[in-house]
Amino acid sequence: MRLARLVLLVAACVAAAVLFSFPSTGAVGGKVALSVAIDGAIGPASTRQLEEALDTAAKRNAAVLILQLDTPGGLVTSMREMIADILASPVPVIGYVAPAGGHAASAGTYILYATHVAAMAPGTNLGAATPVEIGGLPSLPGGEKDKDQKDASGRPEGDAMMAKVTNDAVALIRSLAELRGRNGDWGEKAVREAASLSANAALQEHVIDFVARDTTELLQLADGRTIDVAGKKQVLATKGLAVETLEPGWFIRLLSVITDPNIAVILMLVGVYGLVFEFTSPGAVAPGVIGTICLVLGLYALNLLPINYTGLALMLLGVAFLIIEAFNPTVVLGLGGVAAFLLGSAMLLKVEGPGFAMSWAVIGPAAALTLGLALLTGTYVWAARKNPPRVGGEAMRGLPVEILDWQGGEGHVLALGERWRARADGPVAPGDSVEVTEVGDLVLTVRRRGANNNGAIK
Repeated sequence: MRLARLVLLVAACVAAAVLFSFPSTGAVGGKVALSVAIDGAIGPASTRQLEEALDTAAKRNAAVLILQLDTPGGLVTSMREMIADILASPVPVIGYVAPAGGHAASAGTYILYATHVAAMAPGTNLGAATPVEIGGLPSLPGGEKDKDQKDASGRPEGDAMMAKVTNDAVALIRSLAELRGRNGDWGEKAVREAASLSANAALQEHVIDFVARDTTELLQLADGRTIDVAGKKQVLATKGLAVETLEPGWFIRLLSVITDPNIAVILMLVGVYGLVFEFTSPGAVAPGVIGTICLVLGLYALNLLPINYTGLALMLLGVAFLIIEAFNPTVVLGLGGVAAFLLGSAMLLKVEGPGFAMSWAVIGPAAALTLGLALLTGTYVWAARKNPPRVGGEAMRGLPVEILDWQGGEGHVLALGERWRARADGPVAPGDSVEVTEVGDLVLTVRRRGANNNGAIK
């Protein structure tokens, strides 16, 4: 019996060893391909999403990370951070422009050039990578900038700065093309001339490595390619890999909303006025809590964006002027506050990109609403100043009272249902109709009703 038990125990151990020695089915070598989708403008949220995806891929020792792109472009700062993360990644990154109808324009083109393997789905396009104009005052709807205005050297103003930005962008895309063995000449054309290519044309121009209809075909075509990953040669083994999609967490979704500069400005306004309402009505609690949360979120979002602090200071100065205008109407402060707010909003961003630009449709109504709120508050404050006092000693001036007892120049009166000590500057007697003229040290000064300050009857 003991021998039989011993045999069964040995057999179970052998079976377990055999089972754990084989890789799990459905993945080559026990590895998996992770996929992350960047859909929309490139910004701080996109940077955070890619950073987390690369970190997850490294921790799980994934075979590759598929970076699916469908973007109109975005901020240069965020784009460069994403490129730096891709170049330093120990996990191969496959750039894939998808789905059909999608595009990798502007910043998306640079990111695609940086990936270890570049692919596109049929019906997609890339390019138009010309840097946008340096941020400043936005032109009014329907307005155009004066293109004939020139500087001292005879060139149109802004050409020198744009030339620097363009040359820097050309150098970046050429360095990425040389690193990945792609067409640097077309990359320069995309920057200088805003050229674009369809998927098949990009393949012919050697901008991408292949065209794939879906991720299954993408992994099949990428299999066996030799790439350089963090300075080391690596042969991809991607055929038959299971694909797992990484969904963005709640924090990344929140970032994608609040890092819109228009949303950030609105959050700041709500925060400032929430705190103002809390200070003027202590104990309300809700305005203070909501205002603090909105203000912190707005400042955090602006900290992630390339903002001009002069513009931010002008905005805050404008709001301060409008708050002062509400409690001390002068008109001048109100108009100055609106002007400062509008100028600050227009100057807020150092650079602009698709999805990251201040909109007059937001700036204008926000300024008008702020001015209207200040004027409304000022109207109520001004009206309150004209109304007679309703509490305290000032509210008792002119109040008719009844004499209870009187001797000499002093006595007691009934006022507001209470017994008060009183004195009179002139002669009064019980039964006279008197009114309060002064209140001091809990003593009322009274006089006959209808008498002037000298005690004479009118």
